[in-house]
Amino acid sequence: MKSQVNESVPQEFILLGFSDRPWLELPLFVVFLVSYILTIFGNLTIILVSQLDPKLHTPMYFFLTNLSLLDLCYTTSTVPQMLVNTCSGRKGISYGGCVAQLFMFLALGSTECLLLAVMSFDRFVAICRPLRYSVIMHRRLCLQLAAASWLSGFGNSVLQSTWTLQLPLCGRREVDHFFCEVPALLKLSCVDTTANEAELFFISVLFLLIPVTLILISYAFIAQAVLRIRSAEGRRKAFGTCGSHLIVVSLFYGTAISMYLQPPSPASKDRGKMVSLFYGIIAPMLNPLIYTLRNKDVKGAFKRLIVKIFLIKK
Repeated sequence: MKSQVNESVPQEFILLGFSDRPWLELPLFVVFLVSYILTIFGNLTIILVSQLDPKLHTPMYFFLTNLSLLDLCYTTSTVPQMLVNTCSGRKGISYGGCVAQLFMFLALGSTECLLLAVMSFDRFVAICRPLRYSVIMHRRLCLQLAAASWLSGFGNSVLQSTWTLQLPLCGRREVDHFFCEVPALLKLSCVDTTANEAELFFISVLFLLIPVTLILISYAFIAQAVLRIRSAEGRRKAFGTCGSHLIVVSLFYGTAISMYLQPPSPASKDRGKMVSLFYGIIAPMLNPLIYTLRNKDVKGAFKRLIVKIFLIKK
């Protein structure tokens, strides 16, 4: 029995990535490193600015802080290992490391799906019910919505990770991916995974299609409300705030849906790797840039923080 378990569960996995194309490794290393540095700097900036500037102590920036913290953890769960593997000949990751990576990446990705929907609800209340905004979006509700997103995301990860890791691998250990993700690990199993793929599709509908549908409904009402605003400045400000969120939603959901809700095929193998890199690395890097470049409040708060730091140093 013990030997069968040892054969079924390898001590180490090999993350192939694009190892069949070694000329890509240096460009990928540069992209991963630059993206990770920008992700850390951008998201830490938003967290600090939102916490230190009293003018940003609002529900919108509370949820944005949650998103920035989530993106920091999201990329940290995969990118450091990818940097090590890309610049070295050995592409290994321990079994425990793979399990931790699978759990955290899935938990944080699921949480982001729900958190983006919560942020759209916040924008709906702010624009469609402005007079009751402070009453509806009180601190307790904001904490409950954020906690529900995090708990649901981690609960989903516990279930999916458990179901995936229970599959026998029969000694297979070459993961045709950059990191340990459910679709890639399902391909390693030496038994029929139809039930697991059906379960993955069902949960993907719950965490991807339903939230994105609610977001689209929210923005349909928001668009109606904005078009009724007589002031051109008011319309521009409302569309500017919501536009940032819509861009983030399009980047994240568009790539995640194409990965998890599209039937697998041999031709889509490399495309799947690139898509997962986009929602796992590029989107978290772009999120703070989108919110800061399109948001006067964040830019103003950042300038005030820099001035304070400069004055303290003097």
